[in-house]
Amino acid sequence: MIAGDVMARPSIRGVLFDKDGTLIDYQASWAPTNLGAGRLAARGDIELAARLLTIAGVDPATGYATSDGLLASGNTEDVAQAWVEAGARFGMAELTDRLDTLFRSAVVAAVPVCDLAALFASLADRGLALGIASSDSEAAVTATAERFGLESHLVFQCGYDSGHGAKPERGMVDGFCAATGLPADAVAVVGDSSHDMHMAAAAGAGLRVAVLTGAGSAETLRPLSHILLPSIAGLEQALFD
Repeated sequence: MIAGDVMARPSIRGVLFDKDGTLIDYQASWAPTNLGAGRLAARGDIELAARLLTIAGVDPATGYATSDGLLASGNTEDVAQAWVEAGARFGMAELTDRLDTLFRSAVVAAVPVCDLAALFASLADRGLALGIASSDSEAAVTATAERFGLESHLVFQCGYDSGHGAKPERGMVDGFCAATGLPADAVAVVGDSSHDMHMAAAAGAGLRVAVLTGAGSAETLRPLSHILLPSIAGLEQALFD
């Protein structure tokens, strides 16, 4: 564990997870999909695709995202708007829909950072309320939960299109609190980006836990988090030991 500021750990009764980069290894899972998204938006124009990917914080050769780039931390509407403004060959609504479809299909290739079902079962057995809040669509969140056997452990699932607003606004944390009856200071928010940490801070979450399995870096995440972990594999120990 890479600790942040020394602090008394609050009494945590719920954990709200980000999805990509937190439950899912971002670079291992999303590099091919990022490249596919650029090609889709450019309708196969290689030069335009490279420009769009660069705008979204993605290396057009590898598909790897830079720290807190648009494709790594923004939602589909954010990406679509930026790309339409930069010359993507679609209207905003159609591109958003096509990208959401592509991103949802990427679930089959997602690489988990650990045995997610075992971790969620263990955390639930300790009495924690668990949820997922993603900048991806709600359908993609649901598909991910189904694929990795997490549904029975979740009391809350939301995406950017679920009506709770988008990161880094506080609405997803507020939605989790409303669904669980927990005050924000009893909730740990776990994520891989500055958007996750800013969302947690805006909502007054009791604990901000950053992980290094996404596109965020230790340099950007350490000052924003209470705890910085290599991955959520160490979360239970960090919370209870």
